[in-house]
Amino acid sequence: MRRVTWILAIVMSAALLLAGCGKKDAGSVVKDLDHVIGKLESYQGTGRMVLQTGQEPQEYQVEVWYQQPHYYRISLTNEKKDITQVVLRNDDGVFVLTPHLHKSFRFQSDWPENQGQVYLFQSLAQSILLDTERQFTKEGNSFVFDVAANYANSGQMARQKIWLDQKSLAPQKVEVSDSSSNVLVKLDFTQFEFGKKLEKDSFDMQRNMTSWDLKSLDKDAAVSGAATEPAAASPDGKAPAAGKDTPASAQAGAAGKDAAAGTPASGASAGAAADGGKAPAASPGKAAAADGSAKAPAAAAGSGGAAADAGKAPAAPGASAGGAASAGGTGDKQPAPAAAGTAATGAAGADNKAAANSSAGFGLIEPSYMPKGVAQQDIRDVKLGENTGIMVRYQGTYNYTLLEVAPQTQTVSVLPGDIVDLGYTLGVVTGDEKKTLTWTYEGIEFRLATADLPHDELVKIAQSVAEEAGK
Repeated sequence: MRRVTWILAIVMSAALLLAGCGKKDAGSVVKDLDHVIGKLESYQGTGRMVLQTGQEPQEYQVEVWYQQPHYYRISLTNEKKDITQVVLRNDDGVFVLTPHLHKSFRFQSDWPENQGQVYLFQSLAQSILLDTERQFTKEGNSFVFDVAANYANSGQMARQKIWLDQKSLAPQKVEVSDSSSNVLVKLDFTQFEFGKKLEKDSFDMQRNMTSWDLKSLDKDAAVSGAATEPAAASPDGKAPAAGKDTPASAQAGAAGKDAAAGTPASGASAGAAADGGKAPAASPGKAAAADGSAKAPAAAAGSGGAAADAGKAPAAPGASAGGAASAGGTGDKQPAPAAAGTAATGAAGADNKAAANSSAGFGLIEPSYMPKGVAQQDIRDVKLGENTGIMVRYQGTYNYTLLEVAPQTQTVSVLPGDIVDLGYTLGVVTGDEKKTLTWTYEGIEFRLATADLPHDELVKIAQSVAEEAGK
């Protein structure tokens, strides 16, 4: 009898032990997750991200690479618009690259340690570890955590649900919601691998810029009628310059200074190629270059302004050295170019806008959102080296300026800054007392500068630009 009792006790203890081993609670999963973070060396993941932060959903293909101690590469591709942006962190700093425009922005930052990102495993894991009021459930082969969303540049995001694989704890899915439980961001990982072996130069800035060129050689050749070469490194080794056969519109130039509130940015840049590089622009014999190494022919209109569109009409005679002539691009009427840095002449605001559009060579895109108590003051065209841009000033409750320019050069800056996800593109905020949000969309570079605009309002204005551009 005693023997039977002992056998029964042993069997029951074993059964309880096995049952306990097969059942994980929130505490044990969090402990395992902390262990994974502690020994994390590298990972690679891909997925599909949908953003609902604007009027229309924006879809991206996401690829993320990480290698200890602080190397990151995030590729965001909008397949509908055929645009790819790359966020890169290496020993030289943090980069936001727009390869198809030969544009890069380099700045010093602790990113992503100072701001979470929904596509980074470290950000997701930390949000679970730090939320002591986390909610935990199981769904199929997934552990599901409902925790507070901690994204520095988005006040809208309140909560997030994170699905982790029960075996590896790799992220499977993320949903970020606002305070009303509306899903703003949805990310589905299609693949995620810990311990992925990455090539030594995977995080090299030049490789990430030129890899896009290599993929698009045939396409570029068909457009320009001549073979192109991938961008070559500039003398400082930090920023790639355009290849020797690249049209002047892609040649490296000097970085313009960020616009302060009410003040247009300035700086030398390479001359614009006529009509997007289809035909060479006339040159007075000297080239504007970033450091004397980039020898792109400067466009000339009269005595040195931006060239008129090639093959459409000759440059307007008498154009000043700071002005620009435009022909054939905006209908039959060709308003005279305004002087650099002055408001276009005309009694009505419509005349100002038309003149500014003519000088800049592109149409003004005004934000659809304006903070309460703010009114547009004026629109003027400005000169940035060889580029002509449009500056719009707003005054009232908050004061800010929006500068738009079609950059003909690659810009590299070294400033303290932070990345801002605008939903349709990535931007960079620089400055403390006077902040400038810089981003590129559909070939236009935007700089929103202010000394008093709150961060959330800054982002709303920038996001509304895409809504107007899409009309």
